[in-house]
Amino acid sequence: MQTLAQWDGGPGPWILFFPLIWAAVVIGVVTVLRRTVWRGRGRGRPGGTVHDGQSPIAVLGRRFASGEIDEDEYWRRLSVLDEQFGPASKGGS
Repeated sequence: MQTLAQWDGGPGPWILFFPLIWAAVVIGVVTVLRRTVWRGRGRGRPGGTVHDGQSPIAVLGRRFASGEIDEDEYWRRLSVLDEQFGPASKGGS
C-alpha cells in the first residue's frame, strides 16, 4: 500500500481510477434521471398507453371531430377505452 501512495514517478497508478469513478457517477446520474424525471416528459397521459405522443382517447376524439366515425361508434369505442384507460374527461362522459 505504501508503494502506491509514494510512487517515485508521480502520483501513482491509482490516479487512473479517477476517470473511471467520474464515468460511473455520470452514468449513474443519467440513469436515475432517465428513470424518474425524463420518463414522462412530452407525453400527455394520466392513465394510459401513449403512441406517438397521443392518447387513444384523444385519437378517438379527433376521428369523431373530423367525421371519420359517427356518434354511435364514438360512444361505443369510448366505453371500451374508458374500461381500459380510465375516464375520458373529468367533466363526465
